[in-house]
Amino acid sequence: MDAATQVLKFKEFIEQNYMAELMSNVSKGLYFLEINFKFLSLYDLDLANLALDSPEDLIKAGEMAIEQFDLEKESKPIRIRIKNAPLKERIKIRDVRSEHLGKLIVIDGVVRQKSDVRPQIEKAKFECPQCATTQYLSQNEKTLTEPKKCHSCGFKGKFSLISKDLVDVQGLTLEESHENLDGGEQPKRINVVLKEDLVSPMSEKKTNPGSNVRVNGVLKEIMLESRNGGKKLIKYDLILEANNVEALEEDYTNIKISKKEEEAIKEIAEDQRVYDKLINSLAPGIYGHNRVKEAILLQFLGGVLKLRDDGVKNRGDTHILLIGDPGSGKSQLLKRASVLAPKGKYVSGKGASGAGLTAAVVRDEFLGGWALEAGALVLANKGICMIDELDKMSDEDRSAMHEALEQQTVTISKANIQASLKCETSVLAAANPKLGRFDPFESLGKQINLPPALISRFDLIFPFRDEPDVDKDEMMASFILSMHKNSEVKKPDIDTELLSKYIVYARSNIHPKMTDSAINEIKSFYVSMRNVNSNVDVKSIPITPRQLEALIRLTEASAKARLSQKATKRDAARAIDLLKFCLNQIGVDKETGRFDIDKITTGVTTSQRSKVIIVREMLRELEEKVGKKIPIKEIAAFAEIKGINKSELEEILEKLKRSGDIYEPEPDTVQRI
Repeated sequence: MDAATQVLKFKEFIEQNYMAELMSNVSKGLYFLEINFKFLSLYDLDLANLALDSPEDLIKAGEMAIEQFDLEKESKPIRIRIKNAPLKERIKIRDVRSEHLGKLIVIDGVVRQKSDVRPQIEKAKFECPQCATTQYLSQNEKTLTEPKKCHSCGFKGKFSLISKDLVDVQGLTLEESHENLDGGEQPKRINVVLKEDLVSPMSEKKTNPGSNVRVNGVLKEIMLESRNGGKKLIKYDLILEANNVEALEEDYTNIKISKKEEEAIKEIAEDQRVYDKLINSLAPGIYGHNRVKEAILLQFLGGVLKLRDDGVKNRGDTHILLIGDPGSGKSQLLKRASVLAPKGKYVSGKGASGAGLTAAVVRDEFLGGWALEAGALVLANKGICMIDELDKMSDEDRSAMHEALEQQTVTISKANIQASLKCETSVLAAANPKLGRFDPFESLGKQINLPPALISRFDLIFPFRDEPDVDKDEMMASFILSMHKNSEVKKPDIDTELLSKYIVYARSNIHPKMTDSAINEIKSFYVSMRNVNSNVDVKSIPITPRQLEALIRLTEASAKARLSQKATKRDAARAIDLLKFCLNQIGVDKETGRFDIDKITTGVTTSQRSKVIIVREMLRELEEKVGKKIPIKEIAAFAEIKGINKSELEEILEKLKRSGDIYEPEPDTVQRI
């Protein structure tokens, strides 16, 4: 088919199918027309085949056909964008070969890097300095290509650049989706070039790092240059020049659920033992830890994300921290969770940096300048990120997680790049205590070697204590030995694949609302917990509004487990039980026997803080009596009257010295600053 016939046929095709859409786009100032490949193949099979084998020729013919219409528009050309290419043209990045060069291919992947938008010369107009003849040259190389000689006078030398046609260009790095990889495979990458309307502000949102996209484009080669003297190599790099970019639906996962599986899911939900079945199937190869398994199940299901009219967002994702002795099964639970979670990322603390978890600005070798690269928390958007060995990370790296955990965004402002990436991710983290193993004589709160601001962002914290117990040890040993004897693990109530689809179905279709009975149950628990010590002088804070929001999320997740659109009083009671279980283990002040959230978040209980206040007041009173230099003997005598023993006093004075409130001018004396 010659070029003139292509233009004529394409003109007829647009007149029959896309004339109204073309006029609408021009009136809105949109200089492109999306052509559905299915309509093109139904109209003329030869045109459709040409679109696949010689896409650049056909797209040029289509653009020339549009120029023949009498459109009220600027001189800006209208581009043809092809969508819904056939399935056989969808190729994995790892399968791209030289045979695909110059053809239309479709690639699905996750955006890992995104460069700045930069202008690039597409055509340049040159003038001959001798005879003033002008000529146009298309620019396809990295450097500006000048005419070799003048067509009129044959001049060979330096030509003058009169004008240039600039187009906006942006580079993406596309990576294979982890769902499509077998275990242990390294995901492959390909560079993608976007031009003109594909880098408009509307299109920019589709291509943020971490987004799943489908790119229709023409595969091209780029000649590589050696570093020594700019000699050309015989190797080429591959690049995909995008013709169209479609955002794939960012659901919890792309798993398809058949009608038969949906019936099986609904049948499980109607079972009276639905919770037990789900919990037992979560990690059948790990003995015990049923409350932790229940919490992880509710985390997988998640609460309901709420967007308020004032723009404030209430997250629906639950964060859980497992902290405990080595060999107690934390990492096993995380590994099992990463297998079960349909969109999960597993990272280990020592091998993860703050930039690797959130996002990084990296040097862009492709277009020059800087590019944005998404980290694990952004890539696990709408999924779960498992972080093992959280305590092994440096403080600087851990501090990068604060915004991601609470605000569910990752904001970057580096190297002229200002961006806010979505990070609606649940975090399941594991860590060891400060000294590697729990000290039975020290409070658990003091042994959590994590900053208070980070700890407070976790809804549930579970300690794993490895203590000798004859009955428990015997059952554990029998369980592990029987597993080694028989390689087949005890068959769970629900198959792993079906359980994974159950979670996906619940997250996608069930959005429960709180009933009045559930609201009243949570409210009465919250109020009674906060005011249980109303007759005490220095009141402890048992729970904060942050735990109240955690209760709401857990209640909604409990309703999702039953595939119910209503969260009832029973769901609220389940959430309260889980929170109480956590607080009983790590949130009880031994001195008073009361719940105290400060014990977890700061390591200092309210009763300890009140004693510090008492000692400060004593120092002020003693300063008026004995002068600025106060003997420690005087303080000890005064403290005994107030009910503070010698060891407590020494600890408090040491804290005041570290905080810079007092110093020791002479041995056995202190002075206020």
